Amino acid sequence: MVKLAFSTKRLQIDKANSAVVIATAVAVFIAVFSLFASKALLSKRSYQGRVIDGKEKAVKQLKDNLVARDGLVSAYKQFVEAPTNILGGNPNGTGEKDGDNARLILDALPSKYDYPALASSLEKILTDKSFVFKSITGSDDEIVQQKNPSSPEPEVVDMPFEITVGSTYNAAPSLILLFENSIRPFQIQKLSLSGTNADLATVIKAKTFYLPEKNLNIGTKVVK
Repeated sequence: MVKLAFSTKRLQIDKANSAVVIATAVAVFIAVFSLFASKALLSKRSYQGRVIDGKEKAVKQLKDNLVARDGLVSAYKQFVEAPTNILGGNPNGTGEKDGDNARLILDALPSKYDYPALASSLEKILTDKSFVFKSITGSDDEIVQQKNPSSPEPEVVDMPFEITVGSTYNAAPSLILLFENSIRPFQIQKLSLSGTNADLATVIKAKTFYLPEKNLNIGTKVVK
């Protein structure tokens, strides 16, 4: 009887120990699971916070852009629809100083490297003023310029050329004034004269400029 009672008591102790081990294991599992779950929730909450913050900044920037756009549109209309252009000419006329301000600005500093257009423009300007357009030389760098990536802060690019113009000796000073008074900026670097008073050849080495288009640099941002 004593042995049986001892065995029963031993069995109860082992059973209790097993229950304690199981309870401890369950408690440890719950604690570990809670820690990982809490960490995941905190991480997700932090991510959602960054997403919300990013969206709020994007919305604010968009609103600012819309306000700036409205201001730009208004300023552009006033600039283009001015009764007198920046040269004092008629915006709707066809004279030398006529044309709206937007066209004058594009003529002054085009956004494309167009060497043939430059040569044609110079030829027309000179012949309209009774000068003899003889030749123009330079490097047509249009293909190289087209490969250059656009930039949010573009810089002015030189367009060097050398032009030969025929005139009389008395008309030569007017030729220089023609370049100085042009809408498009020209920088004369070298000038040489040859020939006679009635048949004078003026060789002008100069450069003009163009300004590449500005890239608005609109992109996306990944929130991590």
